Amino acid sequence: MLDLLESALARSSGPWLELRLHDRRARSVLVEDGVLEAARATRHCGVGVRAFVDGAWGFASTSELLLPAVLRAIDAATRAAAAAARGRKVKAAAPSSCPFPSGTWTSPARVPLSSLSLSDKIALVHQTDAAAKAAGAHITSSSCKYSELVDEKWIATSDGARVHIIDTKPELRVQAVAERAGELQSCVEAAGHTGGFGDLFARRSADEMAIRAAKTATDLLRAPYIDGGKQQVILSPDVVGLLVHEAIGHTVEADFVLAGSAAAGKLGQPVASELVTLCDSGESEYAPGAGGVVLVDDEGVAAQRVTIIERGILKSYLHNRETAAHFGVAPTGNARAFEFDNEPLIRMRNTYIEPGTTELASMIADTDDGWLLVGAKNGQADANAEFMFVVGEAYPITRGRLGALHRGTTITGNAFDVLRSVDRVGTHFAWDLGSGYCGKGQPAKVDAGGPHIRCTAVLAGGSSADAE
Repeated sequence: MLDLLESALARSSGPWLELRLHDRRARSVLVEDGVLEAARATRHCGVGVRAFVDGAWGFASTSELLLPAVLRAIDAATRAAAAAARGRKVKAAAPSSCPFPSGTWTSPARVPLSSLSLSDKIALVHQTDAAAKAAGAHITSSSCKYSELVDEKWIATSDGARVHIIDTKPELRVQAVAERAGELQSCVEAAGHTGGFGDLFARRSADEMAIRAAKTATDLLRAPYIDGGKQQVILSPDVVGLLVHEAIGHTVEADFVLAGSAAAGKLGQPVASELVTLCDSGESEYAPGAGGVVLVDDEGVAAQRVTIIERGILKSYLHNRETAAHFGVAPTGNARAFEFDNEPLIRMRNTYIEPGTTELASMIADTDDGWLLVGAKNGQADANAEFMFVVGEAYPITRGRLGALHRGTTITGNAFDVLRSVDRVGTHFAWDLGSGYCGKGQPAKVDAGGPHIRCTAVLAGGSSADAE
């Protein structure tokens, strides 16, 4: 496939060009209440072309893997860039130069996805759905979905990138719904990783995920609501991951910085507690199998480990080749495109807070009045780092002792203010945000996590009466 791209580059002269051939095979299986609702296999393959002409970009794509079709896409991208350049008063920075990796880059996989047949995968989903349904008398509905992405890419640029990438990302989601006296509670347990089945189920089996989903949904039927207000909280690794991805990570993507995000102009300034070091990496740091592993990005740049915040000081943004040239730094390997007909955008990979020195048990024992929050569900954040997240489970901490499950809550605040309030950082590290997709005009597989951290945030309260 590189021969096709090199032949196309050899026949093109003039503009800077980037050719990316992307062959994606996707598969998914969905079972709801014991019924197979969907079993799909798709293939999406083609070549995406970017051209840079006189300070402007053009993009085109083709699904035909033939030299004439690729040449036509090059011509269309070049003409689009030239037309855009004529209307631009402020020119974009030309892609920065950098050393390129070469050869084939394959994400490691324990127990390859190809080792199980489609019927095996259907059986796995049926079994997991049944385990959730059978886990308690109050479970009235269950579902399980397995999905996988198998990607192969070839990237070639007119300034020397030549790389072949192979990547696999499996995911499993199981939901249980419990009912009592007309009230419904649900819980979703999910895992999404890079690699194979050994990576997907390294932390817990499918049955364990199903049983926990059912038990939590059932326990929430009787759980009381929490009292709201500004509280000291301990955030579990999945909630930490949601915070650093949604409310911090997007503000340091260099295209958002140039648009005026909360991180603009703050390099070298304190933005968090000195206990906080926050990074974004293409590799799976501290624990294997992170869902956002990117060994080489979609501009052919080796994915770097970026220290965004070091001991509380904002050190770096996340860059593609264009913004790296604008800021006068090296590209960080954060350019990503979801499919061949998408342009690469600046995206996170695996975003995390580095582990600290405090055991969770010590952190709880040292908390006089607060909450342990577990189970990141969903939420939103804006360019000012203001966020509103929903967590599924809350456990009171009173005089150093952990209490019984309470219903989840909404946690709000400014992410940088929350990070400034951090006074404990745990030792245990986990990736826990690899299922699903991050959206920014196009989806992306990412992951996020870290240790437990203790900080201060505002919680939304509910009814003070226990659920009956």
